[in-house]
Amino acid sequence: MTWPPERVIIAPANDSERESVRTAQRALLLDETGEMDDATKAHLRALQQYSKLPVTGVLDRATAEALDRLRPPSLRE
Repeated sequence: MTWPPERVIIAPANDSERESVRTAQRALLLDETGEMDDATKAHLRALQQYSKLPVTGVLDRATAEALDRLRPPSLRE
């Protein structure tokens, strides 16, 4: 798995991207499906807004780094 993700993940295209989405979901306290479902996108948008990032609802490096700052233990479990 690559964390933070090297590419923007809109819809995971491979196992590595699905694992990155699961890592983000774990940090957001969501069901770990590995898919960019509506709940994941909504939580990412809220985090992006809170972190003063572009509000896109996708998982990118800046969003992953914001997750690391908020919930580092969850990302390392």
